Amino acid sequence: MDTSEFRKRGKEMVDYIADYYDQLDTRQVYPDVEPGYLRHLIPDSAPQEPESFEDVLKDVERIIMPGVTHWHSPYFFAYFPTASSFPALLADVLSGGIGCIGFSWAASPACTELETVMLDWLGKMLNLPEEFLAGRNGEGGGVIQGSASEATLVTLLAARTKMIRRVQSENPELTEADIMSRLVAYASDQAHSSVERAGLIGGVMIKNIPSDDKFAVRGSALKKVLHEDRAAGLIPFFFCATLGTTPCCSFDRLLELGPICNRETIWMHVDAAYAGSAFICPEFRYLLNGVEFADSFNFNPHKWLLVNFDCSALWVKKRSDLTSAFKLDPLYLQHCHQDSGNSSFRSLKMWFVFRMYGIKGLQEYIRKHVKLSHEFENLVHQDERFEICAEVTLGLVCFRLKASNELNEALLKSINESRKIHLVPCHLREKFVLRFAICSRTVESFHVQFAWKHISKLGVLMDFSLCR
Repeated sequence: MDTSEFRKRGKEMVDYIADYYDQLDTRQVYPDVEPGYLRHLIPDSAPQEPESFEDVLKDVERIIMPGVTHWHSPYFFAYFPTASSFPALLADVLSGGIGCIGFSWAASPACTELETVMLDWLGKMLNLPEEFLAGRNGEGGGVIQGSASEATLVTLLAARTKMIRRVQSENPELTEADIMSRLVAYASDQAHSSVERAGLIGGVMIKNIPSDDKFAVRGSALKKVLHEDRAAGLIPFFFCATLGTTPCCSFDRLLELGPICNRETIWMHVDAAYAGSAFICPEFRYLLNGVEFADSFNFNPHKWLLVNFDCSALWVKKRSDLTSAFKLDPLYLQHCHQDSGNSSFRSLKMWFVFRMYGIKGLQEYIRKHVKLSHEFENLVHQDERFEICAEVTLGLVCFRLKASNELNEALLKSINESRKIHLVPCHLREKFVLRFAICSRTVESFHVQFAWKHISKLGVLMDFSLCR
């Protein structure tokens, strides 16, 4: 493919994608296939001779699309949103076209510098404390990760290294293995499973702190566990607070937890993977109060801020805590600007989106989703068969039939097997709960109304003999 054909095929692909979005509401949101469906549709090995672009594109529709869950369908209400916008798509094309690898400042200065500035832009949009910004001479700063899971792992490992060095400086006779066996990290019992996975990878204990009746961790609960663990000879070193938990979008109490972590010399990481995008709106910024006590903060613009995957923003107050934990300097990577950082060109997506939407446009988008979630919440309240199971703060509604877990499981199964809308569940304490997340960029009130009518109709068909 030369540049002439690339121009032609590029326009065809743009048309295909535009048509896909224009017609997305007509596609079945959830695929009707079984595991292994694709293998028999394609050859066992790659072709020896080139095939035409036309044939490849035809097979996208014939082979790929039947097995796609359409995350950007206005009838997709599962998980949390995954961002998509045309400015970000165009930036992805440009990034792929330039094709540089920004593993150091010298490898491509624009990669590093744009990422640093974009994370400062975004930090200012969130009104993050100045310590988290790189500025011209700041000690903090932001870096793009692939996911919030990666950010949690990176910060846990950095915190582990920092604590080991601190303990060894005070107790030189202790080996790293001695210290590692006593290190313990903490997170809410509502935290994402990736926190536990980070502990497994990092080789440290992870303990869950019990949440309160609003599914939030309070300072008193953390203080109690810390007291018990220190008495047992353990070394607390890391606490992951969650703002917007995956099950029900609850918020740990940073203003209570932060001072405790600071006093106990525990690294506090704040995971706001989904909810963080909302903090660009002044009316939701209060949810971030207490971040000034944190050592690191992360959220995913690729969830709710119209920046396509992957783009997970991580800030630290002292970037040396990260660089010193992972720094290796083989000769082939050394250059005369070693301290200038490294990055990819994922920041191009942020640059395009922030400029073409503006802060006001992004705020309007967030507010629209929150308004739609409250519209659905009100519909649930109007039906005495159903109940709301957690406070609705942003774009997620947790609800269920006032009935047994078995009946609610049957309702969800019926919803997803009909393939008109798509939902996923969670457990809140002992209850099986349905999650309704506002996800699509194109979702409107009539999609929410349709979804509720569909759910309500299927609820009527449930066997209420299983009710408690």
